[in-house]
Amino acid sequence: MKSRSPINPKNKKAYIKWASIAAAALVALVAVFWLYTEEKSTDPVNNNSATAPSQSQQPATSEDSPEEKAAKEEAAKEQAAKEKAAEEQAAKEKAAEEQAAKEKAAEEKAIKEQASKEAAEKKVAEEQAAKEVAEKKAAEEKAAEQKAASGKKLDATQYAEDTALPSKPTIISGVLLANKQHPLPATYAPGEVKEARSAFESMRADALKAGIDLTAFSTYRGFDRQKELYAGYVAKDGQQAADRYSARPGYSEHQTGLAFDIGESGQEQHWASSSFGDTKGGKWLKDNAHNYGFILRYPKGAENITGYMHESWHYRYVGKKVATDIHSKGITLEEYLGVN
Repeated sequence: MKSRSPINPKNKKAYIKWASIAAAALVALVAVFWLYTEEKSTDPVNNNSATAPSQSQQPATSEDSPEEKAAKEEAAKEQAAKEKAAEEQAAKEKAAEEQAAKEKAAEEKAIKEQASKEAAEKKVAEEQAAKEVAEKKAAEEKAAEQKAASGKKLDATQYAEDTALPSKPTIISGVLLANKQHPLPATYAPGEVKEARSAFESMRADALKAGIDLTAFSTYRGFDRQKELYAGYVAKDGQQAADRYSARPGYSEHQTGLAFDIGESGQEQHWASSSFGDTKGGKWLKDNAHNYGFILRYPKGAENITGYMHESWHYRYVGKKVATDIHSKGITLEEYLGVN
């Protein structure tokens, strides 16, 4: 026989009340939990932090193998070598550019300097040409004045009336002139000109090949030495005779350092003698001296032009071009310079 718990109507009523309260509380709890989970799922910060694994949760990576390490080191070395090569190439290109710039600047500078030099040389040449023209004109005017003053053709054997020596020598077309109308300053003392001596030595060497031993027995004479010689000649032969073969001090070509009295070694008896012109050496010299820049200064039959009697031994250095021109035309230095 089943027993039945009797429920007191009063207790049943209390039971229903508390059951309702408990059910309501459970519903409320479920609702709060649902709202909490919804809000958390929509929060990006919390969501990321929730979904991102922590460092402790990340799987540990395994170490590289020796082969992989070696490959990485080799790749790093190759990369470093490439970078170094690139830097070196850049440095070379920069250095090449700088060198090219320097060379270009140097070339431009050289071109400018050359142009400047050529302009300066041209100016000097023009000034020299103008100077020579002026000197030639002055010499011609002086000769014309002397001719007009005398009323007849200028006599080159006579000294100029103006006995005062000039302050500078007469140079016409680049050629120094010294004669009875064109004296030199008393202070003019160049000594023996090296160019003339060099030309003589070349001539002597070639003459030796022909069996002729030339010697220059008298070259440069200064003003004072010429003064002594001339005074001796005047005392010996008188001034009129001395003036035909000896220059007064200041008028001698020997003072220019360009005049060479030439003879042949071993034949001193012909030195400073008209007989030298008839010797083998005298004939060779007359035919060949112009090839070395020398001219026979006082040829036969030209005393009224040169001012002095014929001297077969007296040669004057004027340079190859002028000497060849004078020799080919058969004229004197005065005629060549246009002052006869």
